[in-house]
Amino acid sequence: MALLLDSFWRAAAYCLRPRVMALSVLPLVVMLALALGLGYFYWDAAVQGMRAVLDASTLLASFWSWLQGWGLGDVASVVAPLMVILAVAPVLVVVSLLLVAVLMTPALVSLVAERRFPHLERKKGGSFIASVAWSLGSTVLALVALVVSMPLWLVPPLVLILPPLIWGWLTYRVMVFDALSEHASKDERQEVFRRHRGSLLGIGILAGYLGAAPSIVWASGVVFAAAFFVLVPLAIWIYTLVFAFSSLWFAHYCLAALERLRAETAETAASPVGHAAHAAVASSRGAVGANAAADLPVPAPAAAVDAPVNGTPSI
Repeated sequence: MALLLDSFWRAAAYCLRPRVMALSVLPLVVMLALALGLGYFYWDAAVQGMRAVLDASTLLASFWSWLQGWGLGDVASVVAPLMVILAVAPVLVVVSLLLVAVLMTPALVSLVAERRFPHLERKKGGSFIASVAWSLGSTVLALVALVVSMPLWLVPPLVLILPPLIWGWLTYRVMVFDALSEHASKDERQEVFRRHRGSLLGIGILAGYLGAAPSIVWASGVVFAAAFFVLVPLAIWIYTLVFAFSSLWFAHYCLAALERLRAETAETAASPVGHAAHAAVASSRGAVGANAAADLPVPAPAAAVDAPVNGTPSI
């Protein structure tokens, strides 16, 4: 519990650092750059294609004609750009968040390691390919668990427990691997997983609940269409900040746990050496004592006295 609370407040304090704040706005920068680039090259073609799709529908054509009868003009020319934006925005958001997630976690782990654990040896127990394979495998298992548990979501309390539990399990699996891939060996990583599974799963579940906050802002942006272009970027920024906090929390906890594990291993490794040296000294002392005893003169046996014969001793 002490390690859990210590890593929590350290992660919260690190979120106020300029480097972390800059990383939190990076998805917005990436999304804006992608939007401007795609818009410059493909905007006209995308709007024309969407307009063709809208005009090809007989039902929609009747609806546009009905709206024009009410004096609204060419509604399809207004709806087509909005449809393009609504179709492309989620893709841009997901791509931006994935790019930042790939870049952010190693940067945050390096920040924690440089400032708090500069002496910690980097054993590089996990490669990039291993990290991707681990993340994909964990994601597949989490999706299978979600599909299997869906019938249980009809029970009111379980719908608030099972999904966060599954996503928390996925979060802790992926983030712990990324936090330890640079510094821990494979055996050390497995040992940290084994010893701290409960605490790490708890961090993952709490991070999952915190990640639900941006969804509320996102839903508000959909409901209040006028504020869509303000609330959606705000939701992306909050999500990235929550992701940064979760990564920092896992990084502080895992690296501190790894440091303790290595200290225990070093102490355990030193103890048998001390016992062996003590035994060797005692053995050498025993050998010296035995040799000294062997060098002592052996006393001559006393003169034998014959047993008496007929009660008269013989001389």
